[in-house]
Amino acid sequence: MEDYRYKEQDAFTGKCCKVCDRMDAPLHTFDWLADVPGNYEDTDIVEVQFKNTRKGYYRNSNNIPLKKGDVVAVEATPGHDIGRVTLTGRLVLLQLKKTRLTPESEFKRVYRKAKPVDMEKYEEAKAREHDTMIRSRQIAKDLELDMKIGDVEYQGDGQKAIFYYIADNRVDFRQLIKVLADVFKIKIEMKQIGARQEAGRIGGIGPCGRELCCATFTTNFVSVSTAAARFQDISLNPQKLAGQCAKLKCCLNYEVDAYVEASRGLPSRDIELETKDGTYYLFKTDILKNELTYSTDKRLAANLVTISARRANAVIEMNRRGERPDTLSSTVGEDRRSVDLLEQDNIARFDNAGKNKKRKKNSGKRPDNRPSGKKEKSNTKNNASVE
Repeated sequence: MEDYRYKEQDAFTGKCCKVCDRMDAPLHTFDWLADVPGNYEDTDIVEVQFKNTRKGYYRNSNNIPLKKGDVVAVEATPGHDIGRVTLTGRLVLLQLKKTRLTPESEFKRVYRKAKPVDMEKYEEAKAREHDTMIRSRQIAKDLELDMKIGDVEYQGDGQKAIFYYIADNRVDFRQLIKVLADVFKIKIEMKQIGARQEAGRIGGIGPCGRELCCATFTTNFVSVSTAAARFQDISLNPQKLAGQCAKLKCCLNYEVDAYVEASRGLPSRDIELETKDGTYYLFKTDILKNELTYSTDKRLAANLVTISARRANAVIEMNRRGERPDTLSSTVGEDRRSVDLLEQDNIARFDNAGKNKKRKKNSGKRPDNRPSGKKEKSNTKNNASVE
C-alpha cells in the first residue's frame, strides 16, 4: 500500500510535505518520527518557519489538523504573521530542548490556516521589502550611522518589519527608529546579524562549486581561526582562506579535528635527525600519509629523504642513546604504501589508448606515405590485368 504522505505536496515548493523535503534547506529538520503511530497526538506544539532562517514554536490550541507544509497564520505583536509548518508531533518536544524551552512554557497561538485574503496581504508586504531596504539605507546614511542594513522582513499583515543590520561597533539607532516609523508607518524592530549570517541570507556559490554552507545547512556559526589552516598545512593566503563574507571560511573547521588526531604521533618540527651522513632538518610533513620529508639544509630543499613517522621516531630514539644510523631511510620496518584499487579506473587511461590507436594506424604506412609491400603487389597485378 502506498503511503499517503508522499502524495501531499508543499504549498510553496511542490515537494513532499513529510519526509522527502530538501535536506540542505536552512533550519530544516528531518522528521524521522513521522512513521510512528500516534506521533501527531503527543503534543499540540508545532514549529513554524518564516522568511529565510527565522522560525518559532506555536501552540495549536484550536486543534487544527496541521501537517508539514501547511501555511498558517500565527499570533504576533501586533497582528498576525504568515509562516509554514516545518515540524509537528513528538520531534518538536526534542527540538524544544535545544532552545531551553519546556512544553509548559508560554507559546503564541496558531490562529488558522492561511486564507486567500491572508496570502494577498502577505504578498503585498513581501513586495515592499526591497524598496524599504533601499530607502532605509539612504536614511541611515543621512543620519551618519556606521551600519549597513542588509535585509528587511515584513510581517504577514504588513504592520511590522524587522530590519537586519551589520555593524562593527555599537550603534545608537534610536533616532533611526523614529524616522523609519514616521516614513513607513509601521512598527520597527532592529536585529543585528554578522557577516556570515548576511552571506547566508544572500546565498551564492562557493569556490568548491557547491552552494554556500551558510545558505544551506549551517545555522550555528563557530569562530574560525588561522590555527585551523596551520594544522592542515594550508597556505596562509587571505584571498584563498576568505569566503564571500570576507571572513575565514567555515569549512576550515570541518577536517581540522582529523588532522589534529593524525598529527599526534608525528615528531616535533624542531627536532633534528643525526646520521652518519649528516644532520637532517624537517622540510615538510604529509599528515594524512603519516610521512615526513627531511632535508640536509635548513632553508633549501637539498638531498630530500621521505620517511615514515615510525622511522623518524626510531631515529630520534637512537639519537637520544647517542647512536647514529648509517642512513636516514631504511626499508626495515617501513610500512608499505596502500594500493589504490581505483587506479585502473583512472580517466587518463583513455589518453594512452588514443595514442596506441594512432600508432596502429600509422604502422602500415611508410614515411613517404606510400602503401606497404602487400598493397603494392595487389596494385601491380591490377595494373597488369588492365593493360
